Amino acid sequence: MGFDPPPDSLIEPLVRAALAEDLGLAGDITSNACVPPGARMAATFRVREAGVVCGLGCARLALAAMDPSGRFDVVAAEGARVAPAAALAHVAAEARAVLGAERVALNIVSRLSGIATLTEHYVQAVSGTAARIVDTRKTTPLLRALEKYAVRCGGGHNHRFSLGDAILIKDNHVAACGGIGPAIDRARAGAGHLIKLEIEVDTLEQLDEALAHHPDVIMLDNFSLDDLGRAVTIAKGRALLEASGGVSLATVRAIAQTGVDLISIGALTHSAPVLDIGLDVD
Repeated sequence: MGFDPPPDSLIEPLVRAALAEDLGLAGDITSNACVPPGARMAATFRVREAGVVCGLGCARLALAAMDPSGRFDVVAAEGARVAPAAALAHVAAEARAVLGAERVALNIVSRLSGIATLTEHYVQAVSGTAARIVDTRKTTPLLRALEKYAVRCGGGHNHRFSLGDAILIKDNHVAACGGIGPAIDRARAGAGHLIKLEIEVDTLEQLDEALAHHPDVIMLDNFSLDDLGRAVTIAKGRALLEASGGVSLATVRAIAQTGVDLISIGALTHSAPVLDIGLDVD
């Protein structure tokens, strides 16, 4: 597992779209009115609270879009835990460019660092167990690659990125197919040899039925702690077991201690608070 970010070719259009939204049709009329053309500015991205750093590449691209000759010097590595007041990056560029890129850069870095920080809290909570913390597709539209990268920066793991990555048979699929067995058999018949197959179950009886059709992964949806432990005993390693539903920092360690392999948590990306980060003029 690494912290390699999505490539610039993927990130840059998102950053430019965010800048276009913020600049509007008239541009930054405040800076254009107040700041002389050609004036220079040096500033530092700095955290106000402890957390995990993520997304500085987006800030770099935001500045570069406004001033291609500007400097962006990274201080804190992606995935690093930093203390309050720590410097993340130093910038030096045209003042109007820095001010025009400031909010977009801070919005993205604060959002991604918040996800990375929350993920790290969950990872630390299950430390010493065999369970892995994984994300879901409950992400901000168009920002999935960045938000899942933030999960990796926090020490978590990624679930599928899109509907085309793997087969995940949910309860509505089972209902449409007439049962767990038919759903798995039809899905496997239509899948390529490299495609993994996962199915969601709601009860131990459904778990037994699913195991008979040999899925790669079984999602245990909203199981009690007792039933999670029973599921681990029943499965005996015949499939990876993923606990899902109702997971919180207060419950995640007990869930991990049942012996499940994976714990998927939508809150990593849909409910993470932003990390408080500011841009201070030097």
